[in-house]
Amino acid sequence: MATRPIRAKAPGSELLARRWPLLLGLAVLALPTLYAVATGSWTGESGVHGPIVLATGIWLFARRWKELLSIQRPGRIGIVLAVLIPSLLLYIFGRAFDFLIFQAAAFLGVCVAVFYGSFGAEAVRRMWFPILYLGFVVPLPGWVITTMTAPMKEYVSSTATWILGHLGYPIVRQGVTIYVAQYELLVEDACAGLNSLISLTAISLFYIYILHNASWRYALFLMLWIVPVALLANLVRVMILVLITYHFGNAAAQGFLHSTAGLVMFATALLGIFLVDGVMSPVRRMLTRSHA
Repeated sequence: MATRPIRAKAPGSELLARRWPLLLGLAVLALPTLYAVATGSWTGESGVHGPIVLATGIWLFARRWKELLSIQRPGRIGIVLAVLIPSLLLYIFGRAFDFLIFQAAAFLGVCVAVFYGSFGAEAVRRMWFPILYLGFVVPLPGWVITTMTAPMKEYVSSTATWILGHLGYPIVRQGVTIYVAQYELLVEDACAGLNSLISLTAISLFYIYILHNASWRYALFLMLWIVPVALLANLVRVMILVLITYHFGNAAAQGFLHSTAGLVMFATALLGIFLVDGVMSPVRRMLTRSHA
């Protein structure tokens, strides 16, 4: 009578089978958190990057899964508890009092504690960027984004007014309002594209990491261009809005503002990062040679 050989479980499958209670617990914490973030932060311009960051962050771990299994060594239980217990307490607090930032940050802390406990310190060290990158899923409070972008919005609106004024358009700015001919635009609305600065930063960092992970000096150099490129892209957005208002009326500008202006700004800024990367190729080669 022939007998079938027993197939040994793959290391990854064995790990998942052994840790299913832990994975179930993570799912219990994850589902309400993801629902709250998806119906809250992800619906606004400042959180549009959330689903992209989550998907690409998981992919960054999946692509190195075999590498992680090869270096797997359980972490110290003391360190696990030192991260896990405060994270769980913060999660309970955030969930009970509807502080989404605390709930999401706490869940990320729980995931880091579980990852460290399962794979060890070396795995955490190698995966430092994906862990920090997933931090962009945690939504920032509106007042933080407002505080960060207020000076930039002031600069963009005043620069747009100055440029168009020198081009002969009847435009002035008073406080948070831009006046062009008989029309007026709220600066806060016109400059709202800067709210997507966090999104642009997250996607740009992903691009830099994937293409230039080997050269941290050049990666840092590219990161320094994110804010200037975002300012330039938003300046273009505000000037387009003013020109549409002046030539086609306020209704046309409002339609553009609420439909395509944000997309134009984000795409322009992202293409700007790609352009900077292409133009600065000699700098990349120089930094790579000096590092070698």
